Amino acid sequence: MSTAMNFGTKSFTPRAPDKGAFPLDHFGECKVFKEIFMKCLSENKYDSSKCRTQSKEYLECRMERNLMAKEPLEKLGFRDLKEKSDNEANEQRKINSLRK
Repeated sequence: MSTAMNFGTKSFTPRAPDKGAFPLDHFGECKVFKEIFMKCLSENKYDSSKCRTQSKEYLECRMERNLMAKEPLEKLGFRDLKEKSDNEANEQRKINSLRK
């Protein structure tokens, strides 16, 4: 007895990937940031809390090159690092204005 299967009855409709799914970096646009992050992880026994700055820079690279959806850094868990970099930028502007 044979069973006939009809594959033509259902059509496949593509949909956008779920949040968290993103294109691979085929052209290595963020390879340097990834390698720095991976090196930090291996040097710190894969304790990601010690590599948050490198992780943030890697994700920023991916967002800038449309390899992942753009999200506010605060939403990705980097509120403290963003505030720190904002404060450092403000300090640098103050220093530059005093030099003029």
